[in-house]
Amino acid sequence: PGLSYTWIFNNNTLYVQEDSRRFVSQETGNLYIAKVEPSDVGNYTCVVTNSKAEQSVQGPPTPLTLRSDGVMGEYEPKIEVRFPETTYAAKGSSVKLECFALGK
Repeated sequence: PGLSYTWIFNNNTLYVQEDSRRFVSQETGNLYIAKVEPSDVGNYTCVVTNSKAEQSVQGPPTPLTLRSDGVMGEYEPKIEVRFPETTYAAKGSSVKLECFALGK
């Protein structure tokens, strides 16, 4: 509780914006990018923020490169789910559950 995850691209002070291709899991901190484009190539740095302690920590940069041979890894189709065993919510509130469809 109190932790949030964001990503910085190429040491930019702006965080990577989530859109139809990019998603940051607030459960794991993972950054997911669908259909990588040449403009996505660069260094990504994860920032973990503890709102209770009012502190942020940056991880090391992780480079993203495009393969020059055009070969993609083979992934079996699967649904990746990390739902908690029980989820509690107050009436009228919103709950966000993360589910990913992976495969080629």
